[in-house]
Amino acid sequence: MKRFHVHVAVPDLAVSIRFYSTLFGAEPSVTKDDYAKWMLDDPRINFAISQRGAKTGVNHLGFQVDSGDELEALHGQLEAADRSVVADMDASCCYAKSDKYWVTDPAGIAWESFHSLGTIPMFGGGDVVEDAANANCATATSTVAMPKSRTKACCS
Repeated sequence: MKRFHVHVAVPDLAVSIRFYSTLFGAEPSVTKDDYAKWMLDDPRINFAISQRGAKTGVNHLGFQVDSGDELEALHGQLEAADRSVVADMDASCCYAKSDKYWVTDPAGIAWESFHSLGTIPMFGGGDVVEDAANANCATATSTVAMPKSRTKACCS
């Protein structure tokens, strides 16, 4: 089953955590010094925010899937849309290890499709420490040419 994913860059993490916790009626499922994430079931969304010096606003959109088979099916849909798709397998970012595909829509918005493989101790990399079906990763910019997780520090 797919879960919609939104990642927003924010100027003040603490203020944003208070706002979104009130809006969603729930505390984040993950909180770090530079990152927070809510895994909501109503609506079914993986909503993440980070404060890492990126331009404030929507960083990227996407879909999180529960299996590698679902990811490959989604990959096929992306390729059928006649857009350049970039694979980023075994990527380490946003406290997670994931297999993913990136595409930029016609309006220039980055879309991430991903299957999480586990959590990692650092925002931009590190060893997998446990399985985490609820992890996510935000490596996008408004133009997807090469995943940032492979070219420099993730989400910088």
